[in-house]
Amino acid sequence: MNNSIFKFKQPANEPVLSYAPGSKEREALKAELKRQSEITIDIPLIIGGKEVRTGDIGTVVMPHNHSHILATYHKAGTAEVAQAIEAALEARKQWSQLEWEERASVLLKVGELLAGKYRYLINAATMLGQSKNAYQAEIDSACEIIDFLRFNTYFASEIYSIQPNSDNQAINRLEYRPLEGFVYCVSPFNFTSIAGNLNAAPVLMGNVTVWKPATTAILSNYYLMKIFQEAGLPDGVINFLPGQGSVISSVTLNDRNLAGIHFTGSTRTFNEMWKTVGNNPERYKTYPKLVGETGGKDFIFAHPSADREALLTALIRGAFEYQGQKCSAASRAYIPESIWADLKAELAAKTGELKQGIPDVFGNFVNAVIDEKSFDNIMSYIAKAKQSDSSEVIAGGKGDKSTGYYVQPTVIATKDPHFVTLEEEIFGPVLTIYVYHDADFEKTLELCDNTSQYALTGAVFAKCRYAIETAKCKLKYAAGNFYVNDKPTGAVVGQQPFGGARASGTNDKAGCYLNLLRWVSPRTVKETLVPATDYSYPFLAED
Repeated sequence: MNNSIFKFKQPANEPVLSYAPGSKEREALKAELKRQSEITIDIPLIIGGKEVRTGDIGTVVMPHNHSHILATYHKAGTAEVAQAIEAALEARKQWSQLEWEERASVLLKVGELLAGKYRYLINAATMLGQSKNAYQAEIDSACEIIDFLRFNTYFASEIYSIQPNSDNQAINRLEYRPLEGFVYCVSPFNFTSIAGNLNAAPVLMGNVTVWKPATTAILSNYYLMKIFQEAGLPDGVINFLPGQGSVISSVTLNDRNLAGIHFTGSTRTFNEMWKTVGNNPERYKTYPKLVGETGGKDFIFAHPSADREALLTALIRGAFEYQGQKCSAASRAYIPESIWADLKAELAAKTGELKQGIPDVFGNFVNAVIDEKSFDNIMSYIAKAKQSDSSEVIAGGKGDKSTGYYVQPTVIATKDPHFVTLEEEIFGPVLTIYVYHDADFEKTLELCDNTSQYALTGAVFAKCRYAIETAKCKLKYAAGNFYVNDKPTGAVVGQQPFGGARASGTNDKAGCYLNLLRWVSPRTVKETLVPATDYSYPFLAED
């Protein structure tokens, strides 16, 4: 029996490798990219630790070369989903009772395997299957997921140590129980790290999961699942179910043992899940906890005192890294008249310099968008700008899907503060600029706040401290992650807990203790040392 009181110390963030020319990591990654490009693997479901092949087959292709098949995968049907739920609940009997330090040990081993043995495998799979360049893969599928795994154990230490007061009459304890049932995890294509954390966070706290990975991220997610297994995760604690979301959700959302949903994806999909759960509360054994990070229409707001070079860099990096396919990507910007004339020319020129192509050519800043549906959607917004009398495309604006799904980094300038590309989420390399009169700084801050239904990330650029404080006040609820003189992307685990409100999600802050609290159901235990033996109280006595 383990009767020690164990506490993990706060870790340091995983160092980001440079992949500079001549570096050993560059050569190792290139070799792994070549190896994976030359094979086609078969990806099964993994239910209760066993590989399941349904024969209902889909393909995994490179977004930047969509004729190249990287893998075939088997799709889950309703029977397999039911089996996965059963396997999860069976695994829960032991996993939920295991000492938390033992659970943490498994997840820390996953982190070490990713930091060393499998770093290039997971990065290469993310680059090829999700069209990320080497740097974007490194900060995602290596560093961020390693940070999640390490920091979460520290945060769990902090949570478990929080206990109520006791006195000489009674001993009071808080037990942080796992949820009663299973957690349904639905992960997105754009961050391998999110797929890992959507499962790892509830699992660390003693829960079990049924995992529906994004169809366009199955390759990296499958390798991730195999690494969890190699680290010693018991069978059935995580169950890997590629397939159609509607099929998988039709079973999971109607199961009485659904205890929680951990979701990252579109606002529309999360809303539908919420409606299904909310319309049938009597169906469930316990009220399911819904944790979701959804859409964004993220902004950069410049004050006339803004540093021009810093602003220009933030616009380009914030809008165009990973083709703007980040829920935190800058997709709208508010620029004062006094700096727009010079900035316009520089922004157009710098955007035009960005190299675009396959991710295994390391000089390419921009790669392909994820699939044809995304390509067509992005190009439809660019077409609206081209057809509008109030807007103009000042950089980019072209696309080509003949070989890969390539959309040029595009900058739109509009005179209409409510133009469609300023208001609707596009999820691609499209940045829309609205130019405001310098005297209308505060008025335009209010416009920025009221324009979008979302409230995920935003940034203000200014040297004037009064302007910064005014922006922070006016935009208090416009962004859950607010940046001062920096791009609105790149939150680091343990430094900038991530999440937004309004239509951007439940703001449960991945990357800190707050998210982990959602995966426990606390129980208060009071033990009275010497119980009362007489119902009467002194005040009842007569004078």
